[in-house]
Amino acid sequence: MSVAASWRSGRRGRRQDRETQDGAARDGGAEIAVTEVVKSFGPIQALRDVSMSVRASEFLTINGPSGSGKSTLLNLIGSLEPPDSGSITVGGVPVPEPRHAVDFRRQMVGFVFQENLLLPYLTAQANIEAALIPTHTSHRERQERSRELLAEVGLVDRAEHLPSELSGGQRQAVAIARALANNPRVLLADEPTGSLDSASARRALDLLASLRDHHGMTVIVVSHDPAVADRADRVVHLVDGRVVT
Repeated sequence: MSVAASWRSGRRGRRQDRETQDGAARDGGAEIAVTEVVKSFGPIQALRDVSMSVRASEFLTINGPSGSGKSTLLNLIGSLEPPDSGSITVGGVPVPEPRHAVDFRRQMVGFVFQENLLLPYLTAQANIEAALIPTHTSHRERQERSRELLAEVGLVDRAEHLPSELSGGQRQAVAIARALANNPRVLLADEPTGSLDSASARRALDLLASLRDHHGMTVIVVSHDPAVADRADRVVHLVDGRVVT
């Protein structure tokens, strides 16, 4: 059985188990295991035999100096890049190679980036709806889901505003809502407060923490911001592509 097929099979089994858990989040968090992962870009070795584990529903921060491999590790967990060697599992199932990872990225992980990457010509609501188009849900269902998420991040009154009409913190809140559109089990955030002022950064962190508590998802945040580390359950330090204690 291929890795992609194995992942889909594992999803079906877990889905059947979850259907018996009334009142629980659709999936809750997923445990993550990174084992002896190596990743190079030409002559530059970004990750060197990295091993770590993340508990289901944990809020983990990865920090370290620039160029230490933080974003690379996040991209490997989210299957945006493949490792050269080693293994990564999410929810007990191997992360598929990027070319086979459409279902994985659509259903298992949500991404938040430093630059919010909202489409400038779409309203806040339409940006969230766009993330739901590949799921083949109806237009009405997409509208309802996007409004629910905007309400959850406190921006339902900004549903019809373009990104240019929102503050930096509001744009990042919409980006977080978009990342939650498909009820991911894992939320991966790369420097989500890096372009925000201190007040907006604090609100973004409050939002991430409250969403983790409400949905039970696993949250991994790459950040230089000490305020992020203060809010996390645990901090992993990367230096020169290695985990250090």
